[in-house]
Amino acid sequence: MSLDHYVNTLGPYLKQRFGERVQKVSVFADVTCPNRDGSKGIGGCTFCNNKSFFPNDFSPASVATQLAENIPRLKAKTGAGKFLAYFQAYSNTYGDLERLKQMYLDAIQHDAVVGLCIGTRPDCIPDVLLAVLVDIQQQGYEVWLELGLQSAHDETLALINRGHTMADYRDAVTRARQLGLKVCTHLIVGLPGESKIHVLDSWQQVLDAGVDGVKWHPLHVVKGTQLARQLTQGDYICIGQGEYVDTLAEVLRRTPDHVIVHRVMSAVSRKALLLGPHWTENRGEVMKALLQQLAATAKPHPVSERLDAR
Repeated sequence: MSLDHYVNTLGPYLKQRFGERVQKVSVFADVTCPNRDGSKGIGGCTFCNNKSFFPNDFSPASVATQLAENIPRLKAKTGAGKFLAYFQAYSNTYGDLERLKQMYLDAIQHDAVVGLCIGTRPDCIPDVLLAVLVDIQQQGYEVWLELGLQSAHDETLALINRGHTMADYRDAVTRARQLGLKVCTHLIVGLPGESKIHVLDSWQQVLDAGVDGVKWHPLHVVKGTQLARQLTQGDYICIGQGEYVDTLAEVLRRTPDHVIVHRVMSAVSRKALLLGPHWTENRGEVMKALLQQLAATAKPHPVSERLDAR
């Protein structure tokens, strides 16, 4: 069995809607975050080095140019015919609002783009940009607001220098979903001081707040971060594959059918920057172990419910 025997996943959901494979294409908006520029702090999150995860160059080129260059490459690689423009690195609702609005509008001008994914933080979601996204969605585009929460525990958020709280997240989710926008929440397994119990509690709090999608990530330690120094000094130990798989199997078992799972695993794009955990480089083995555990502990949902998602 595959993962979509147990939870609704993004690929089948998009294929059902658009009739063919849909792929995300990353777009660099040249923005920053309030915990990097001094507004709320400096240095960013203790684990953050976007160079390790962003698949393309941090190009100052226009949105139109980035899409024109990257979509043909992804078409050849994946066979996808349609794309979601994914504003990925840093906080893509933070900065000059007119500039951001224009970038969203520029992205949907490409013939192969059928929607947007806007990656950002819960504490910088102005209503004016939510209104722009609602308008784009009402034109028939797929729109996802991707909120980097990482943990529902304020103590952990302070420890990793997020600069926002769970209350900020609840406010952002409430405002977005009241307007009919879909929210995908990012959560990390393996944060300093957290155990499986913390992760399960975070997931329950996210479900209670209301959510349409989720992305799960193991905590990567990459060069050039405060977390890397903590690892070197012995103040942090990377999560093991077994613990990650055990935790993910349990959260997936607790995932309602209306929630679309966008991701259960992530890897570092620039391998030279990765300090650990190195098992994340072998996605195939991790997914095999996860499916084996799900087969032993989770009940497959009926075919009729697999794509019955909002």
